[in-house]
Parts: sequence; structure tokens; C-alpha cells
Amino acid sequence: MYRNLLVPVDGSDLSDKAMHGSIDLARQLGATITAFVAEPTPPLPAVGRTARMIEIENDLHDERTTRHAQEVLRRFEAQARDAGVAFQGHHAQTPSIGDAIVDAAKEHGCDLIVMATHGRGLIGEMLYGAHTKGVMARSKLPLLVLH
Repeated sequence: MYRNLLVPVDGSDLSDKAMHGSIDLARQLGATITAFVAEPTPPLPAVGRTARMIEIENDLHDERTTRHAQEVLRRFEAQARDAGVAFQGHHAQTPSIGDAIVDAAKEHGCDLIVMATHGRGLIGEMLYGAHTKGVMARSKLPLLVLH
């Protein structure tokens, strides 16, 4: 059935739910997990910053986000390997999390996307965004949503 699950994670308690659920599912299906961390691009520079200051701030942002993504992926990989599930991890910086998730699924040949959501409702979506809803609208792949 499904052979390669894309699982977007960010290191939050909610993404831990996606990790555990996807590992259980992949084990049952004999599938591989492709984990993906989408980190935000650097914020716009503050007024009055020199080109050198902006470069330094962007470099620091890149280092922080890369370190964070690698740590999240290491933790996920350890759990998957302990469960006997094949794993690969990837990360990218992006201005659009939903687009990056859909693109990663295509790029890595995934046939199912597994995401966890708070299920906050309309107000929560307006305040916090709705990556899951955005992925659902953009992707042609099946999407398994864990609450």
C-alpha cells in the first residue's frame, strides 16, 4: 500500500505525536519514513542594519535553524531505528512551510503525508496558521492527520 511516508516535524510535543504515530504505521506497513523539517527563512532586517550586520544575522539564523533541524531529525531517526523502521531525514529553509512540505513529498517520492494538528478551529488557524490545511489544499497525495 504505502511505501514511503513523509512526516513533517518541528520538535514540538505535537510533532512527537506525528513521530510516534508514523513509526507505528510504517512498522505495520513495512514502509520507510522520510522526515522533513521546514525551517523559516531569516526575518527581514531591522531598519538601520548594515549589509555586514545583515549577513552576520543571516549566518547566525542559518546555523541555529540547521542545528535545530539536525537535532529533531537525530531524535526521530533514533526512535525509528529502535523500532526497526527505515528512515531518512531532510531539512530546508523556506518562506512557505506548506509549499515546502508538498515539494519535499514529491522530491523524495513519498506516497503518504503524515501530520499532526492541534485542531484549533477557525480562530486558532487565523492566529497560528494552518500548515496541515495548506498541505491538504496543495497536495495530491493522501494525507493522514493525527489529532
